[in-house]
Amino acid sequence: MFRWKATAALAVAAALTLTGCAGDNTGGGGDGAGAQLTLGAIAAPTSYDIGAGAEYGNRSPFFQAVFDTILQKNSQGEIEPWLATAWEYNDDNTVLTLTLRDDVTFSDGTKLDADAVVASLERFRDGTSPQAATLAGKTFAAPDATTVTITQTAPDPSLINLLSIAPGLVEAPSSFDNPDVSTNPVGSGPYILDTASSVTGTTYNYTANPNYWNKDAVKYDKLTINVFDDVTATINAIKAGELNGAKIADNNTITEVEGAGWTIESNELDFQGLLLLDRAGTMAPELADVKVRQAINMAFDRPALLQSLQTGYGTVTEQVFPATSVAYDASLDSTYAYDPAGAKALLAEAGYPNGFTLNMPTTPAFQQTFDLVAQQLSDIGITVNYTDPGAANFIADMLAPKFPATWMALEQNPDWQLINFMIAPNATFNPFKSEDPKVDALISTIQTGSQAESDAALKELNKYLVDQAWFAPFFRVQGTFATDPNTNLEFWPTNAYPSIFDFSPKN
Repeated sequence: MFRWKATAALAVAAALTLTGCAGDNTGGGGDGAGAQLTLGAIAAPTSYDIGAGAEYGNRSPFFQAVFDTILQKNSQGEIEPWLATAWEYNDDNTVLTLTLRDDVTFSDGTKLDADAVVASLERFRDGTSPQAATLAGKTFAAPDATTVTITQTAPDPSLINLLSIAPGLVEAPSSFDNPDVSTNPVGSGPYILDTASSVTGTTYNYTANPNYWNKDAVKYDKLTINVFDDVTATINAIKAGELNGAKIADNNTITEVEGAGWTIESNELDFQGLLLLDRAGTMAPELADVKVRQAINMAFDRPALLQSLQTGYGTVTEQVFPATSVAYDASLDSTYAYDPAGAKALLAEAGYPNGFTLNMPTTPAFQQTFDLVAQQLSDIGITVNYTDPGAANFIADMLAPKFPATWMALEQNPDWQLINFMIAPNATFNPFKSEDPKVDALISTIQTGSQAESDAALKELNKYLVDQAWFAPFFRVQGTFATDPNTNLEFWPTNAYPSIFDFSPKN
């Protein structure tokens, strides 16, 4: 699916043409001891070096197999101790102190201690991984072998979560200068990559780490992850019994997958809809009027769009915060009923009785989506003037910014990450640097207030954004993962690919 992730900033071209190809597979799982877990993925890691290619999303299992994170998420998406057994902030939430386990070694036999954790955090911060900027401005220290401090100039409510995903990965410093660091990872994770039998970009074979500190968490002796370059290859592997689990990139194939006797697990991480970027009206004066933005929201028949574009697999929504957020309010999803006549009336009140023309980008890969958007806006008098900047330039031109509005699929990140991804004045997907005094004040409270104050401000911010129609979301898209009859899975709600710790063989 065409999407932009804060955790995996894939270019449009890469999103349209997934890397890798179907590889040979030795077959499905076992019954406990000695079992083999074979998984299908849709994107291979660009590099195992955490300073260059570490990311979660659809590439997470490759990193989770060989590296531990400082903290861990369980199958409910809750943060739990992992390499760090305890953590605590100072009074103003600018210094986080972590207490580490003292019984962990890397796969090359070197000790995992506070110095190693600090080195990994610094490598990630100073590197080129998609999320490197999340640690910008933070400094790290190791007062002793089992203590790490993270100091920041201002509170970062997302930090604990970040330590459970890519920024929290810990790599052996002894491997940093290895010539094969990008293809031969050295970590403390539950598995060790068998480089001799693996084929970069296609097939990744792992064996259980015999010295892993948390043996109860490892359910399989062997793990294989095969990368598929198209949906058909995945379906063929499922029907041939060559997999235990697979990411399903096209929900239109769900019926076929279920027909093979597989179980469907799902979550909803992305929303699709319009980003009304030019809220000050510098490029499209009409968008400065909240009535115009509200009218645009009323133009869309969201249930019909969900059915047409996703075969109904997803949930209609009018808010950018996910259902897992404290900010989420189900009642907000009925703010803007589909009402073309009412939308026309609002446009007339705003001074546009004859409508206006709105410039937006397009790309052929999603022609049906763009056609439906143009049709529904046309029904209320807004003419869409599309320009195709080319797939490689779609994101760059949007963020330049060269367009006042656009259709987009975006990940619904945890709250503070979402704010700094879409809403704050310097957010990536706020290219016009839109500001609003109330929004700025609420963001400040979310960052520096007590937990109760922050939660209340999040709820108020979400409602204000919906009322002010900063965006026009259509629906959340179902992310789908399938498992064979031999495999149990608890699919966490916070990542596109399941945690490898949440697979287990059925007895």
